[in-house]
Formats: sequence, structure tokens, C-alpha cells
Amino acid sequence: DVKSAVENYPLFEGRAVVIKPKSTNFGLGISIFQQGVYDRENFAKAIEIAFREDKEVMVEDYLVGTEYRFFVLGEETLAVLLRVPANVIGDGEHTVAELVVAKNNHPLRGDGSRTPLKKIALGDIEQLQLKEQGLTVDSIPAKDQLVQLRANSNISTGGDSIDMTDAMHESYKKLAVGITKAMGAAVCGVDLIIPDLTQPAEPHLQSWGVIEANFNPMMMMHIFPYAGKSHRVTLNVLAMLFPELPMK
Repeated sequence: DVKSAVENYPLFEGRAVVIKPKSTNFGLGISIFQQGVYDRENFAKAIEIAFREDKEVMVEDYLVGTEYRFFVLGEETLAVLLRVPANVIGDGEHTVAELVVAKNNHPLRGDGSRTPLKKIALGDIEQLQLKEQGLTVDSIPAKDQLVQLRANSNISTGGDSIDMTDAMHESYKKLAVGITKAMGAAVCGVDLIIPDLTQPAEPHLQSWGVIEANFNPMMMMHIFPYAGKSHRVTLNVLAMLFPELPMK
């Protein structure tokens, strides 16, 4: 419960951690302290947010690197996506709230069910992330200042999608296929943390780590990325399900 979790705050003080519900989708209830958690009040708030989504909460070590989504079908990684956490770029004139409104006007952003990107919210998690940067929704960021509104990179929480299929080292694509096989899945969205996508994979956490494997991975974000090449992975899935049908 929240009380016992907060009593154990000294176990995590100063450590880079991820606080999240045990079982949720779409990045719900996740708070990330990349620079370490140093404030008991912020820790308690993150715990409270996580418990809103589940009866059990996990506090995990934070892996350093960049998160990529690998879309695997059978023996092949069909697409790799870099998902950039929800953010805005300052212009020296507008508040964080105003910058969010402007970014949300992009035609690819909507409710996330009929659109490939979701509008950015300014809820408790986003405001906690702003507080970690010494900002509020009414702050006016300097020109070109990057303001992080989330630390998790889910598209469902306002992240940006950038195709990285061609840039990703082939060894990681093979790893994603192996992980999918180990999970017994035919289709899988594998989330890997990789510090350097140009270097071949090595068998230790400084080279790569697994965040999670998704059995119902979103396909629309690969078809309509915020930037980069489109990959129509839906056609490949249909071809697997209905091999007797001609596919263009």
C-alpha cells in the first residue's frame, strides 16, 4: 500500500528508478526519475499515481539508453520505431500550456484510437515531470528549450514516433525475433533500451535491455510515423492470417 511504500523510501533515495503499476497498458500510471529520486513527497506522489491503476506497484531500476519498439512477425522484424516522450520546445514567448495546445493541433494527433498520435495531456504525471525540471504549466521556456512532459515514451501518452528501421543494427532486429520466439508469440512488439543503435548487441545490460513484450502491438504508429518511412505492417499480418488471399 501507499503507506508501506513511502516508509521504504530510503531504499530508493538517490537511485534512478521507474515506478509503475504491475499490470497496465498504454503507459498508465508510470513515473520515471531519470536523475534519481531525492524528494520523499515526489516519490509518494508517484506511488499514489501508480496505485490508482493497480493493486500492486513495482519500483524498478532505470536502464540508461534509448527505447525502441520492434515490430516482429514470425522470423522477421518488420519495423523499428523510436518513440520520443511527450515534449514541447520553448519559443521564449508562450507558456508550457500554450505550447501543448499548439502541438496538439497537429493533424496526426487526436484521441489515439482513430489517430496515430495522441494529444498531450497536462495531468498529475506531466505536472510532476515539470516540477522535476523546476517548471509549471505557466512557465515560459526559453527559445529552443526542450521541456519533457513525460519520461515514458508511449505514443498513448503523447509521444512522437520516428521510424528507425533502416538505421537499427541488424543484431538487435535478430534479438527481437529471438525474444518473440521465447515468449511463444507470432506477433509481438518488443521494447528494448539501447544506448547505441549503431553498435552490435552484446550480452550485458550496458548494451541492451528488455522493457517489455506486447502481444497486441499497435500497428498504426508504424504506418503513420511522426517522421520517417511508413511500414504497412498490417498487410504482413493479414498475409500471415490469410495466406490464400492475394496481397498487394
